[in-house]
Amino acid sequence: MEKTVLHLDLDTFFVSVERRLDGRLRNKPVLVGGLSDRGVVAACSYETRGFGVHSGMPMKMARELCPEAIAIKGNAGVYSKHSDEVTEIIKEHVPLFEKSSIDEFYADLTGMDRFFGSYKYASELRQKIIKETGFPISFGLSVNKVVSKVATNEAKPNSHLKIEHGTEKPFLAPLSIKKIPMIGDRTYQTLRNLGLRQVRTIQEMPMDVMQSVLGKNGMVIWKRANGIDHTPVVPFCERKSISTERTFDRDTIDVLRLKGILIAMTENLAYQLRRGEKLTACIAVKIRYSDFNTYSKQLRIPYTSADHILIPKILALFKALYNRRLLVRLIGIRFSYLVRGNYQINLFEDTEEALNLYHAMDVIRNRYGDKSVLRASGLGAKTIGRMHNPFNGQPPVVLAHRKQ
Repeated sequence: MEKTVLHLDLDTFFVSVERRLDGRLRNKPVLVGGLSDRGVVAACSYETRGFGVHSGMPMKMARELCPEAIAIKGNAGVYSKHSDEVTEIIKEHVPLFEKSSIDEFYADLTGMDRFFGSYKYASELRQKIIKETGFPISFGLSVNKVVSKVATNEAKPNSHLKIEHGTEKPFLAPLSIKKIPMIGDRTYQTLRNLGLRQVRTIQEMPMDVMQSVLGKNGMVIWKRANGIDHTPVVPFCERKSISTERTFDRDTIDVLRLKGILIAMTENLAYQLRRGEKLTACIAVKIRYSDFNTYSKQLRIPYTSADHILIPKILALFKALYNRRLLVRLIGIRFSYLVRGNYQINLFEDTEEALNLYHAMDVIRNRYGDKSVLRASGLGAKTIGRMHNPFNGQPPVVLAHRKQ
């Protein structure tokens, strides 16, 4: 039985939410993101695209390109709430679905009244979401996740596209190579320097040639260009979590030490989120005292994977939970309600400099280990749970503490 995979994408989701909250924004150019000159565009309406505006660019540049655009400081909490609203509708009507980000979903519709029946079902689901939420949404339907995602992007704005089984290669062939998921700016430039423009050129190349140019990624890109993808739809699980904890050799009441360890823990788990392209919407702190009584406190937050957002909230939970009269035996933190997604969806108060800093820090960690770069306030945390030999023989890079 051939697979049938549905990809759903809420069009310009942050802008759509803002327009739902304020009808005066409809049909007007809108920018959502950090409002300072060093802020970054998190989302932009289709009315701004003709001016060369795109998400991820500096807000200052976007305003220069489209002076008449209305700039709005985003609210991740509001967007998360409306995303959950769409998630609940999909959950009620689809037996197996994956929430890949705050505004994207995959669903496995294999076996639902053959292919045409699946297309009809997907169309009815899309109309239900539009009717109940008012959000424009597009979908692509094909035999796998990659082709369905490309089909969705071709269907936008607010439409749908079905790619019949066996027509994946002809559908992809005339498209720009940049339409293939996984091809970012650097890879695109590398391929363009080789004279590659359309997907059909990659389809005509031997796979080992692509592999020799781009390594393992070249093989993946070649398969995607040929419409080959066996990635399964990963069932959405709101309560999936990651956590770490530290048991002390000697019970302690050293608050500065406890806070330093919590900061190091948070920084490390935030890095794990970004490395796995995950975001968390619920954080928790656990304390076990010398009398073995254990207490925990949790907090729902907007989806994020950013240290500077998570650390203050973790410390606030610790402050609310900590009893100064008792010795502490163990502390720990947990991130739950994880979904797939990248940090770009939380750019409302951030600058391009901050994003570049996170990227640089993670590059160092990927190469030299999880604790090769850390904040000065967490330097005293020699171990943070399950991490072993973190420096791989390299000294850590220390970031001086500064207010965010």
